[in-house]
Amino acid sequence: MLLLLVPVGLATVIGLLVLWPSGEPTRAQQVAATYLPPGTTYPDGRVVSVEDVDCGDPERPATCARVVVEVLDGEGAGDFQQIDLDAVVSANGVEEGDTLVLSRDPGAEGEAAYNFYDFERDTPIIVLAVAFAVVVGLVARWRGLASLVGLGFAFFVLLQFVLPGLLSESSPTLVSLVGSAAIMFVVLYLAHGFSARTTTALVGTLFGLSLVAVLGSLAVATARLTGLTSEETTTLNNFDPTLSFSGLVLAGIVVAGLGVLNDVTITQASAIWQLHEVDDAMTWRELYDRGMAVGRDHIASTVYTIVFAYAGAALPLLLLFELYDQPWNVVLTSSALAEEVIRTLVGAIALVLAVPVTTAVGAFFAKAAGTSAGEATERRVTALRSRFAR
Repeated sequence: MLLLLVPVGLATVIGLLVLWPSGEPTRAQQVAATYLPPGTTYPDGRVVSVEDVDCGDPERPATCARVVVEVLDGEGAGDFQQIDLDAVVSANGVEEGDTLVLSRDPGAEGEAAYNFYDFERDTPIIVLAVAFAVVVGLVARWRGLASLVGLGFAFFVLLQFVLPGLLSESSPTLVSLVGSAAIMFVVLYLAHGFSARTTTALVGTLFGLSLVAVLGSLAVATARLTGLTSEETTTLNNFDPTLSFSGLVLAGIVVAGLGVLNDVTITQASAIWQLHEVDDAMTWRELYDRGMAVGRDHIASTVYTIVFAYAGAALPLLLLFELYDQPWNVVLTSSALAEEVIRTLVGAIALVLAVPVTTAVGAFFAKAAGTSAGEATERRVTALRSRFAR
């Protein structure tokens, strides 16, 4: 197994070194910086008064709001500013004592202008994050806490390597594959320990990622996916039209497959080793057949998980298609929905095929480890018998 993983690990390290972003602002970052006035900051502001006002549109009557806020931080801390809120923000409820996130434009003549930017959400997010960490620690104990550390490493790689790499001139496919492989090497061993079981799951995951990259490349090219199907990608195109948006589609497929592949492969590896520990007399074929019985159940449930997860993410888009009077085959093959369909199908195929591969590898190494352990025990027993015979 090391003969396979060592070259892959070295290739991943080399890929990180070669593809690591230089730190210089990319073309997209340079253009994006011009869209905001220089020196723009985002201070918090506490609402001290709220006044409902008419939005002023006779054709679509709605209620807006005019609030006075006290700036809580930054250069204007302690100042009171009047902010106008549109009907969407006002409808979400703004009361005295609420904290809002403001945008502060210092202005060319030194007179700062404040506007509403967003609602302040630090408290609910921090509370949920702490609750998540506590629950994981109580239920999964040290292994769960190790998985949280691995999650932190995964975000580090995504934020420092994958995202800047996708904005650079590097290949989106290589960046996503190298970043994903680096994440899996660290996350799996950190959460599950160094063992043949974890290595089996890693082999299955790397196989699945490679399959996603190959199938995704073929699917994106064959279906002629442009990647320009959302407001976000349109904005990116304005920032840097030289970006490979079809490559970004493929990179998204690879990154999206990380979690599901990891879940399936580690479950299969654990099932094989548990079966082997219960009955180490089972043959490789028996281990494989029983492991696949577990794998088929997992496949059936995980396929639903993938489809519903993508359906939930694309729900506003599906609602728009529900409103349009178009044939279902036209809707299904439209560029916007085709991306989600192809992403789902590619991920599902890689997931399904990763199960038998992981199961076969796990059964082989479980039997090999059992044989080695049995031979070592037999040698020790023989040595003891020879010593007592003397």
